[in-house]
Amino acid sequence: MCVRSRFIHRCFLSLFADLFLMRLWCIFTPKDSIVRRQSISFTEPNDEWLKSQVDNKEYSSKSELVNDLIRQARNQQQQIDLIRLKLDRAEKSGFTSDSKSDILKQAKKLMNG
Repeated sequence: MCVRSRFIHRCFLSLFADLFLMRLWCIFTPKDSIVRRQSISFTEPNDEWLKSQVDNKEYSSKSELVNDLIRQARNQQQQIDLIRLKLDRAEKSGFTSDSKSDILKQAKKLMNG
C-alpha cells in the first residue's frame, strides 16, 4: 500500500467511528451488482477534507473516495480477521518445549523450502 493510501486511510479512520464505518459499508455495498444511490451527511471538517481530495485530483468524486476508503477498510478488516484466526489457532495448539534456536532453525527451513 502506498504512503498516500495509508495516509488517506488513517485520516478516514480518525474521522469516522467504527460503527459509522460499518453503517457506510452496509449502505454502499452493492446488492446484485446494482449501485445504489445514498444520501449521507458529513461534518464540515470531514466534508472539506473530502472536497480537498477531489480538488487535488486524487479522486474524481466524493463517492469514488468514500467507496475507496470503504474498500480499504474492508481489506484491512479481512487482514485483521486472518491474524486473529492465526492467533487463535496458535493459542489452541499449545506450548512448545523447543528452544529459541530450534524454533529459528525450523522457521529458516520453512522459508528456504
